[in-house]
Amino acid sequence: MVEKYSDRLKETAKICTNLTYGTWRKQDGWSPLTIESADGSYFTDNSRKRYLDFSSQLMCSNLGHGNKNIREAISAQLDKFEYVQPGYATEVRARVALLLREVLPSSLTKYFFGSSGTEANEAAIKTVRMFFQRERKTKIISNYNSYHGSTSGSISLTGDFRRTPVDTYYSISGVVHSIPPYCYRCPLKLKFPECDLACADYNHYLVKNEGNIGGMIVEPVTGTNGVIVPPDGYLQRIREITKENDVLLIADEVMSGWGRTGEWFAVDHWGVKPDILTTAKGITGAYLPLSLMATNKRIADYFDENYFAHGHTYEAHPVALAAANAAIKEYKEMNLIVRSREMGKKLGKRLEEIKERHKSVGDVRSIGLFGAVELVKDRNKKTPFNVYEEKLEGKTLMTDRVSRKAMEQGVYINNWLNHFVLAPPLVITEEELSKGLDTLDACLEISDREVE
Repeated sequence: MVEKYSDRLKETAKICTNLTYGTWRKQDGWSPLTIESADGSYFTDNSRKRYLDFSSQLMCSNLGHGNKNIREAISAQLDKFEYVQPGYATEVRARVALLLREVLPSSLTKYFFGSSGTEANEAAIKTVRMFFQRERKTKIISNYNSYHGSTSGSISLTGDFRRTPVDTYYSISGVVHSIPPYCYRCPLKLKFPECDLACADYNHYLVKNEGNIGGMIVEPVTGTNGVIVPPDGYLQRIREITKENDVLLIADEVMSGWGRTGEWFAVDHWGVKPDILTTAKGITGAYLPLSLMATNKRIADYFDENYFAHGHTYEAHPVALAAANAAIKEYKEMNLIVRSREMGKKLGKRLEEIKERHKSVGDVRSIGLFGAVELVKDRNKKTPFNVYEEKLEGKTLMTDRVSRKAMEQGVYINNWLNHFVLAPPLVITEEELSKGLDTLDACLEISDREVE
C-alpha cells in the first residue's frame, strides 16, 4: 500500500523523537513540532498553521526564508560541481574572500572557513595557542554568561550553565572566566554603584596575576544569554588591556554579526578592531552551514613560516560558499544593515513601553533588530522566576509558558532561562514587527499574574 503523505507527516515527529537526539534537553518528553515549509518571515507546520518567525529560528535566518537569489546560487554551484577538497582554489572561494574584505573590520585580512560557530571558535583557540606556542601563552579569558559552542574547547570557553554537566571530564584546561558587562545584574554594583568599567579593568588584574594569557574572547553583544549590550567604553577598554599585554582579542560575532545589531558587525558600533573574529549563522542566512574565523595580518604572517595545524574536510565547501556569496550581496543590495538600525529604533521603543506596562518585566535591552525581555518575579530584588538547575532538570520555566502561549497565537519567540531573545529576520515588515510585539505584550499577562 502506498503511504499517504498526511500519514507520513503524522509519523515524522514520532520518528524524530525515537531515533534522533533533541539538543540541550532530557530526551523524555520531547515532542517537536513538524515543520513543512517556510517563506519570508513565516514558517508553516504540518497542520498548515503559520507562525511569525520572531527569533529567526536560532537567531540565524537573518534574510528570512525562501530567498530566491540564494537558492539559485546554491543550485548554480551544484550544476558546476558539489565539492572539492579544501586544498584546491575555487572561484566562489575567491569571490567570498573579496566580499569579506569589504565588510569585515579592516584589521582582518585572512580567512578560515568551517561549518558552525563552534568550529570557528575551536579554530580560534588553536590559532591563539599555535601563535604563542614559543611563549607558552596558552590561557584564554572568557566571560561568565557567555556561549561559544558545544565542542570540547568551545564549551570550556562558555560561561553559562551548559558547561557544568561536562565540566569535570570534557572541558579543556587553560580557560579563565571573567566578569561580563551585564549591568542589570552586575556583581560589582553593591560596592561600585556608578559604572566605572570595573568589569573591564578586572581583566588587567587577571592578565597580570594569572600569567600566560594568550587570548581573550568576548561576545561584543552577548547573544543567547540575554542580548547584553555593553556600556560605552567597555570594549574599547578591553582592546586597550589586550594590546598593552600582547593578548589576542577574539570577537565572537556568531550571533551579533551580519546586520543583526544595525552594523555589519557589533564591534563596528565602538570602532574596535579585533585580532580574530569568529562568525557563522547569518553569513549564509542559515541557508547552508558555514562559519568563518578571520585573523589580522600579524597572525597571517606568522603562519607563512609556521605550520597551521588545523583543517576540516568541508573547509571552504563550494556550495556553502555559494550561499554566502549570494547572502552577502543580499545584505548589500537590500540595504539591510541600515534597515536593521532603523527598524531597531521601533523595536527599542516598543520594548520600553512593554517594560512600563508589565510588572514581571525587570529589564529590556536592544540594539538593532536584536532585543531581549528579562522576566522577574520581584522587580525590587530582581528575583528571577527560575534558576539554571531547573532548566537542567527539565522543569517548565516561566518563559516556556509565555512562549508556548505566543506559539498558540502564531508567533515563535525564542526563550531561555528568564528572558526572550527577539531577533526577527532583517526583512521583517513594520506590520509583522508590530504583530510579534503585540503578541508578546499580551502573553506577558501570564508572568504578571505570578509576580510576588
